[in-house]
This record gives sequence, structure tokens and C-alpha cells, in this order.
Amino acid sequence: MNYRKLGKSEVEVSEMSLGCWTMGGLNWVDGKSNGWANVDEAEVTQAVKVAVDNGVNHFDNADVYGNGQAERMLARVLNKLGLKSEDFIVATKVGHFAGTASHAYEPLHIRHQCEQSLKNLRREYIDIYYLHHGNFGKNNEYLEAAAETLDQLVAEGKIRLKGQSAYTAAHFKTAVPVVKPTVLQSWAHALDAQFIEPNGPVGKLLADNELSFVAFSPLNKGILLDKFDPENLPQFEDGDHRKGSPKFSPENLHALKPKMAKLKERFGERIPDLASVALRFVLNFPQVACVIPGFRNERQVSSNLAVMDRNLSAADMTFIKSLLLAPEKCQTLHVIT
Repeated sequence: MNYRKLGKSEVEVSEMSLGCWTMGGLNWVDGKSNGWANVDEAEVTQAVKVAVDNGVNHFDNADVYGNGQAERMLARVLNKLGLKSEDFIVATKVGHFAGTASHAYEPLHIRHQCEQSLKNLRREYIDIYYLHHGNFGKNNEYLEAAAETLDQLVAEGKIRLKGQSAYTAAHFKTAVPVVKPTVLQSWAHALDAQFIEPNGPVGKLLADNELSFVAFSPLNKGILLDKFDPENLPQFEDGDHRKGSPKFSPENLHALKPKMAKLKERFGERIPDLASVALRFVLNFPQVACVIPGFRNERQVSSNLAVMDRNLSAADMTFIKSLLLAPEKCQTLHVIT
């Protein structure tokens, strides 16, 4: 397993790390589904063991994943395996669960959630603490106070590194100068590389500030594994955020089928082949520190670990980009070799 530093810190994370959203299971926040199908904790435990045995050292969590369930499950799993949580880089986030606060970024609420996450994770500190999104209220009224609260938590030893997650370039550009994070996080995959393209606005922000990027959804929620049949779509349950998502519509999946066929012709048809290509594609962007695919079981983790043996040439990268990225998102690739 290869490891990469986060920004200017001395913290190193495994280039393939694990996202823990699935561990929260079916969930609702403010009446909206925001979880995944429930997982089996025994299967998750075996999956984590395989990951750790292969060098994975970083777990990404959030207070809203199962409203604390994913954090508590991660702590139980590490304990069952006889592992010390402090030997790993554990991240969590605040922002999508406001509770009784008027806004999730109220300083008192950030503090409350940080303390609750510490209790859930059974830790004395959080390695990376993210603001989970870039909505700081009307006229960004909570931005400065949220940033100050993170600084205080760093000074108190509650968190080691600050992170900023967001879903638009504009939100990143607004937050970074004030929050001054070490790490940015958002989606990045072979169908949408807008946040990691070096010539894009977020790519320049990363380079100018010497920041690292943690990429969630590198498999585009499994779509890049070509495992969904548009003629026999899975029936997602209430509480699973995928239910009703246009990403899983027959039209979207039908349109992708011929492109996935070409990808398979070049790189192989097995799930590990496709997983390793999708993950390495993202990791080949210069500011990306790691990918954090979700997981349900050992089989999925093992498939993703195939990335350790996958190399992509500049020609491979160009092929994937030309095949999968929308023309307006095609820019000059800077490839790590």
C-alpha cells in the first residue's frame, strides 16, 4: 500500500482508504432519505480486517451517517479486531445534522457534535474534522464563527487537522480562505473530475494553498462497476438516498452501457478490473491524497484493493477521459506516473 501526506502536515493516509457512510444504514434527516441499505456488522468487521491487513489506515465518517451509528459501529469493529483506534487516521464531519440548532454551523452545535463524535468513536481526538458542506447560511453568516470554533478545537487538542467538504467550486473558494483547511473533500470519478482537474478552479485552489483532496464516490456509487441492469433495476428502500435518484434511471444506465463495454475491452471485464481502473484514474491526479470508496463486505474491499496493482499510462488516462468525461469537462490531464 502506498501512503500520501495530507497537505503540509506530517499525516499520511493510505491511497485507498475506506468511507463509512454505508455503515450508517437506512436513515432520514429532516424527512429526507440520506442513508444506504443496512449492513451486516459481522461482514463489515471482516471487511475492515482485510483492509487493515493490506495497509489501509484511514477511515472517513460523519455524524450524520446513521445519525451516529456509523461512528459507533467503526469503534466497535476496531475493538472487536483488537485494534487501537489511535493507530489509524479517523476523520468525521459536522454540518448535515442540525439537531435543535438553527444552523448546523452554530459554534455551540459544532462543539456539541465534536464531543458526541469523540464519544461515539471512543477517542480523545479526531484526526481530520470536516465542515461537511459549504452552506454557511444567508450571506455566509456562520462562516467566520465556524472557522474560529475549529481553530479552538485544534488548540484544545480535540482535532488535529481541519477539513472542508463542499459540492460546488464557489463554496470551496468562499470557505478555504477563512477556514484554512489542510484537506478538501468532494466527489471525484471518471464521469466527473471537476474538483481535481489541475486547471480547474478547485484544482488551482488546491495547488495555490498546498492542500490535499480526499475523493469520495470514486466508483460513482457502483455505476462505474457496470453492475446495474437498466432492465432490472434494484429496488432501493425508503431511507436509502439512491431511491429515485436519476443516477440510477434506466436512461442513464442505458447511455453508459456502450461506454462501459469499451472500457472492459481495454482493461478487463471483472469487477476488480473495473474498480482498480476507476480508483487509479482518480489517484493519478496530482493533488489527490486518497480515494474513500464505501463498502459493505470483504468482497467489495478486496475488489477495491486491486488498485494497488493497477497502473494507468498517460494514454490510458486520455482514453478514459475521452470515453467517459463530458466534452465541456475535458481539459489537459496532469498524470502521476
